Amino acid sequence: MTPDIDDLRALGNEHRFALDQDGNRRVLISNDAEEGPRAFAERRDPVYGGAEMPLPDLFSLDGRVAIVTGSSSGLGVGFATTLAQAGAAVVLAARRVDRVEKLAAELTEAGHRAVAVATDIADQDDCRRVVQAAVAEFGRLDVLVNNAGIGAIVPAHRQDAAEFREILAVNIAGTHWMSLAAADAMQYGGAIVNISSVLALSTASSPQAAYAASKAAILALTRDLAQEWTGRRGIRVNAVVPGFFATEMTSDHVDAGHFDALLDRIPAGRLGEPGDLSGALLYLASAASSYVTGQTVVVDGGFVIT
Repeated sequence: MTPDIDDLRALGNEHRFALDQDGNRRVLISNDAEEGPRAFAERRDPVYGGAEMPLPDLFSLDGRVAIVTGSSSGLGVGFATTLAQAGAAVVLAARRVDRVEKLAAELTEAGHRAVAVATDIADQDDCRRVVQAAVAEFGRLDVLVNNAGIGAIVPAHRQDAAEFREILAVNIAGTHWMSLAAADAMQYGGAIVNISSVLALSTASSPQAAYAASKAAILALTRDLAQEWTGRRGIRVNAVVPGFFATEMTSDHVDAGHFDALLDRIPAGRLGEPGDLSGALLYLASAASSYVTGQTVVVDGGFVIT
């Protein structure tokens, strides 16, 4: 018998349920003091793991549903494609709806499940709407990739207040709004992967104070949400820190020759390619990282160690 969603919500933080193979409800999370602090009675759902499973299945997302924000271009396209190829149904969320509709059509033609939803993550109502659309279309939500972001190359004294606020509104506030909306829908636990930047940990040859500050804040947000939600809700929250990748967003850097100057600081000797992030993303989104939360995975060719 399928658990009633209203019943689950009413129980709130007291208990969470999932179905076993026989269709029976089982307590997954309890705040009962007799069980210890927010202890799991059972960990059967592969999104947040705990159960023994064959090695190939650790990275499978069959039957899972994922939202990828900022999936209209750049790294977001690669993230959405990776999750779809791993078996997840993907919800493509971005402001440029024509682009995500095109990607959804391509993924569908390749045999995957995908839908596009016009989304501005700086709008908290939009964040709720895309989550509702995911549940309405696919019946659940298991994975959120907070990838959407904007930036500007401008000296701090020359950046106007409106642009500074807009970058923070999208990159950090938007990540938070999406996480809140997704957490409310993750009735069976889940995984949130926040996409930060190497500029959260180091500096480059171009001035980007607002962008760097917003991406550093994402790492702090990741840690806090992990300690709030992993025990009580079964939601793991982790971050990926990409290094320097040639994408639409970084085209100004490439055109200005900024990346040429950075190559000497990258032990791998090259810029990153979208596929370099696939393994890290899939690891954090799947049962392979079931005992990992609040962590930062750096994928930068060694930049931050130089």
